[in-house]
Amino acid sequence: MRILIIFGTTEGHTRDLCQFAAECLREVGHETTVEEAPQEGSGVLVDGYDAVILAASLHVGRFQGNLLRFAQAYRATLNAKPSAFISVSLSAAGENPDDWEGLEQCVAGFLNETGWTPKAVHHAAGAIRYSQYDFFKRLALKHIAAKRGKHTVTSRDYDLTDYDALREFVLRFVDSSARASEREESRLQIPWATLRQPPLR
Repeated sequence: MRILIIFGTTEGHTRDLCQFAAECLREVGHETTVEEAPQEGSGVLVDGYDAVILAASLHVGRFQGNLLRFAQAYRATLNAKPSAFISVSLSAAGENPDDWEGLEQCVAGFLNETGWTPKAVHHAAGAIRYSQYDFFKRLALKHIAAKRGKHTVTSRDYDLTDYDALREFVLRFVDSSARASEREESRLQIPWATLRQPPLR
């Protein structure tokens, strides 16, 4: 299958996750393209792909604006073919029910705002990149990580993503999409035996 992965990112981790997902798909024979969502929300050729995966990271309750505008611009196409959403957040790294409830509400708000209904959604834990933060953001992220049961030190970066779960998600999504496409093609085909039958009188 031909797979398109479109992402929005703030610190670069979501881009890295999309490249990882693409490599997983290429290893099993799928042609996969990874692109960042354009700022104006259009300009990417989507129609030539069999399935589309969108990915974005959550910051202060919102996903990247360019990814949101992309989903809005292409919602009809996305809803007409197999599509999936990868939500990246620190909330997904913990087990706090309140965090997960808030995360689900953010995703629901995003989908409602875009009018897009993906076939599958995956929650991937993000990264804490202290090396990229200023003093105050380091303190804030250290506090957030502690609330989620993660003891961290600001002298190093942390990657909290479960890569095995991400690999399983993208492979399962594309595999199910391929099987659904095969069933649809089989349903639409007209058996040759039917074509050779004489007309009814």
